[in-house]
Amino acid sequence: MSDAARSAALEVLVAVREQDAYTNLLLPAVLRRHGLTGRDAGLVTELVSGTVRRQGTYDAVLTACVDRPLRRVSPDVLDVLRLGTHQLLAMRVPSHAAISTSVDLARDAAGRGAGGLVNAVLRRVAERDLEGWLAEVAPPRDEGSDRHDAVVHSHPAWVVAELRRAVGAGEVEALLAADNAPPRVTLVARPGLATRDELPGEPTRLSPHGVVLDGGDPGAVPAVAEGRAGVQDEGSQLVALALAGADLDGEDRHWADWCAGPGGKSALLAALAAERGAALLAVERAHHRAGLVRRNLATSPASYLVVTGDGTRPPVAPGSLDRVLVDAPCSGLGALRRRPEARWRRSKSDIRGLVPLQRRLLDGAIDSTRPGGLVLYATCSPALPETSGVVSKVLEQRDDVELVDMRPVLPQVPHGEGPLEGTLQLWPHRHGTDAMFMALLRRRLG
Repeated sequence: MSDAARSAALEVLVAVREQDAYTNLLLPAVLRRHGLTGRDAGLVTELVSGTVRRQGTYDAVLTACVDRPLRRVSPDVLDVLRLGTHQLLAMRVPSHAAISTSVDLARDAAGRGAGGLVNAVLRRVAERDLEGWLAEVAPPRDEGSDRHDAVVHSHPAWVVAELRRAVGAGEVEALLAADNAPPRVTLVARPGLATRDELPGEPTRLSPHGVVLDGGDPGAVPAVAEGRAGVQDEGSQLVALALAGADLDGEDRHWADWCAGPGGKSALLAALAAERGAALLAVERAHHRAGLVRRNLATSPASYLVVTGDGTRPPVAPGSLDRVLVDAPCSGLGALRRRPEARWRRSKSDIRGLVPLQRRLLDGAIDSTRPGGLVLYATCSPALPETSGVVSKVLEQRDDVELVDMRPVLPQVPHGEGPLEGTLQLWPHRHGTDAMFMALLRRRLG
């Protein structure tokens, strides 16, 4: 019988493929169900995350080793082959152990014949190391850098092209490599509820409220278990800090989070609002995600209201808000290191479909903000159609809004120049955060 850790890893891979599950959300439940902790839990995490991240590279290798198109290989068997290939090419697992355990997995999943196929294919994979295989299967650069980088760095070619346009040819390989590096867990101490000093780990460089965990289960940290702190990428913390920290003349009592689910930014915004005597309105279209927002805000010291509503049809009177965050639904190309499976699920048409929604959400937020009020537009994507494209179009079509320079708002961020003058773009390879884009807009007076 195959061992428990690899069986758990295969279970996650199957759920990612069949149910569009996310590895980081599914892994804890699978580990609990299998009773895996410590080194075994770490092994499962590496097996799953590494296999999903490097799927594009491994499929190129397997294409050279399988005697049929991969689409004709049983999906369950292909999952096992990818899992075995990751052990052979990227982990310190002896070849005999990687192959024999993979054969056992295949027999359990699809019968004895599948075990024979897996044995033959993985023996071929084991003939070379990763560099040797890349030299054979990666297209030459002179036939197209996007296709070459797609195989070497395991991203779809269209994603490579979008990222190259956004960051530039000189940095795209560093960005792609950063996408494939497992991120460390970052916590945020919510002001008024917790302090950074009571959280274990190393203080974050850019956010005054964050720490990077050395390891372990973040849910075991008392402040996290009690809702006084939370798991939140440093880039997301900076989004909330930017909206709260921007200068604003006049009344400053009514704040809003326009696309609030699942509520991490809402919780930090509410804590910051409470320090000013302001209240937070959290708007979330999906009912179940609105429930997650309520749970995140349950310990908030601020006055707040969670509304299940659509930001394109504002649930408030025009001109009634002082500060609004629009963390718009996006392609998620800025969070591929935390959600590696997203790179295989998205398509270029998804961006084309999201851009009109992003514009409508931004328009709705501006309409709901008073003259002199602020709107922070953010996306966890650096793709230019979702960032400068959306903001430029709104500025072009409206004469009642102006772009505010973000550099004085977050002066601690080096090399964060965005695609539009005055905007900010964070990068995994530069800042160690998700690739968050931010643009600050002010509703004109008069």
